[in-house]
Amino acid sequence: MKKIEVRDLTVDYGEREERFTALDGVSFSVKSGEFVSVVGSSGCGKSTLLSVLEGITRPSGGTAVIDGAPIVGPGTDRGVVFQHYSLFPWMTARHNVTFGVKQARKDLSPKRRLEVADEFLNQVGLEGFKDKYPSQLSGGMQQRVAIARALAMDAEILLMDEPFGALDAKNRIKLQELLLRLWEGRERKKTVVFVTHDIDEAILLSDRVVMLTNSPGRVHGEILVPFPRPRGRAKLVRTPEYSKLRSELLSLLFNDLSRKIGGEEVVL
Repeated sequence: MKKIEVRDLTVDYGEREERFTALDGVSFSVKSGEFVSVVGSSGCGKSTLLSVLEGITRPSGGTAVIDGAPIVGPGTDRGVVFQHYSLFPWMTARHNVTFGVKQARKDLSPKRRLEVADEFLNQVGLEGFKDKYPSQLSGGMQQRVAIARALAMDAEILLMDEPFGALDAKNRIKLQELLLRLWEGRERKKTVVFVTHDIDEAILLSDRVVMLTNSPGRVHGEILVPFPRPRGRAKLVRTPEYSKLRSELLSLLFNDLSRKIGGEEVVL
């Protein structure tokens, strides 16, 4: 069953001679409970695509729908995790999560909202930091708060815009594995659209990878990730199948780049 469907999506910015096309005729769909990564080089329109799905950016042409209904604005059916944490600095970790729960689950009592916030902060390993403010937390901890908030909202869809891009390599790996564990461990999986430029991250996390061309962004290819779940990085990266898939994705990415810079061959 299709949860998200994007058809011939075009997004233009500016007017007349200043006009810039970020996305040009993008089409793909995401099934309910599927984890899809959108991959491409910087400036290819990945974040623009996510902002359309979030309901912040209006298409210049084409359509983007959820459950068959056009996206007309933000909604509590979508949880969003950004690259730069987006926490309220005047709220503790606990109250940052509670704020998201309050917006999305208005039926819960104030006491129950706090309980839900505590539950998800525990899941991301922050049980001892609930009363800390963002300025008192490391970058990795702040991003764990943002992930806890998105999951605690219990939205059907998670939109994630390079959520680990600003982290050091160690914290990036830890949070990738945390996200994988939390997503795979749910009986009813969330539908995830995950924006990244990292091929290895996309393979580890995804059911399918949508590759965008350089600007303007178009769908260059869709690749199924065939590895069974649950997945472990250490075992997966040692398999020949992983190397083959990685080479295929890199070939798509760099062949497009070579055309963009004049057809020169790019050696991997």
